[in-house]
Formats: sequence, structure tokens, C-alpha cells
Amino acid sequence: MSIALLVAAALGSAAGARAQVAGSTVIGITVTEAAQVATGWSAKKSILGKNVYSSKGEKIGKVEDLIIAPDRNVSYLIVSAGGFIGIGSHDVAIPAQQVKEEGGRIVIPGATKDNVKAMPPFRYAAVTGERDVFIDRADKDILVAKERLASLQAQAAAASADVKGKLDGQVAAMQTNLKSAESRLGAMKKATAKRWKEFENDVNVAMARLRVSAGL
Repeated sequence: MSIALLVAAALGSAAGARAQVAGSTVIGITVTEAAQVATGWSAKKSILGKNVYSSKGEKIGKVEDLIIAPDRNVSYLIVSAGGFIGIGSHDVAIPAQQVKEEGGRIVIPGATKDNVKAMPPFRYAAVTGERDVFIDRADKDILVAKERLASLQAQAAAASADVKGKLDGQVAAMQTNLKSAESRLGAMKKATAKRWKEFENDVNVAMARLRVSAGL
């Protein structure tokens, strides 16, 4: 059965639930309806986060999201292709009618790992914009930190022996913090547009240490 039909059926069941309207005290669903819903089909358990395969059993990627059009038809599955655990991979949009459920597996007939990986990347407009702003600021701070590190290294080289030791300590601390910030920001840049938030906290911590040591 096609994934589009399965999700459409699930959405149709949801539409049968009772919604609260003006002047009404009815909300939610009845006990009987709840029992029907409980035995229904779950997109979260059956699709989201599941691996996607070719007809030959080759693992292609993982379902990261479902895009549902305003008319409640499932238009696309967002699949992460290539890479490992979101690193070095990118999201692609697969039309729902091209995806099948076969023997408990999500299958894209005719697909291969290479031709899916070669598809244009899918990006969430709002998320991508936020990510780009975050990365741009971090890149600029790293550039300024490198300039200040170079200046500090020059000062240390020309300093007297009693001052040089202190400056060398500051240089070493800044180098460590710079390396950490660049490493964590590099991991974020390699992550898919959807998963970059998973790296945000680590990057923020590393950048905070760098900004303090560089006096930003």
C-alpha cells in the first residue's frame, strides 16, 4: 500500500474526532471512538524515524518528516540521504506516491542510495534562515578571535621573560577554545538542516568560552 494512502487514512480518522465549537460543550472523542483510534495506524510509529529501502533491500536513508499539503494530502516524505547519524547527510523530498509499504518496510521502488543522495537537498526556509544567521555570527567571531590570537602571539614573542609566560598562557587557552569552537561549528555545518539544532548547545558553550578568552 502507498504511504500517501496510509497517512490519508490516518488523517481521515482524526477528522472524525469531535472538535470544540462556539456554544458547544463537546470536545474530544467518545470512549468508543477512542478505542477505534487506539487500534488505528500511527505515522509516528510506522514512518517517522524509520529506515527507507530500495526494492533490492538496500538501505537508502531515514524518514525525518512528512510534508502535508493544506488539503491534508501527504505530498512528500523528507528523507535524510547519505552520511552517518545526520552528519554529512542532507534531506531530500520524495513524493509520497513513489513510496510503498512492503512487508513492514518503507520502500522506494527504483531508488538506489546513489541516485537519492544525488537529489537536490530539501531545506526548511525558516529553519535554514535561522541556522545561517547562527553560523554567520559564529564564523565572524571565530575570524575576529583568530586575528586577536595572532596579535597576542606577536606580543608574546616580543615580550620580556616575566611577561611572556603570562601571554603564552593566554595564547594556549585561546588556541584550545578556538579549536573546540571550530570543531563543534564544523559538525553543525555538516548536519542536515533539520538536525542542526542538536548541535546548537555544544556550539554555544564552545563559542562562549572562545569569546571570553578572546575578549569579544
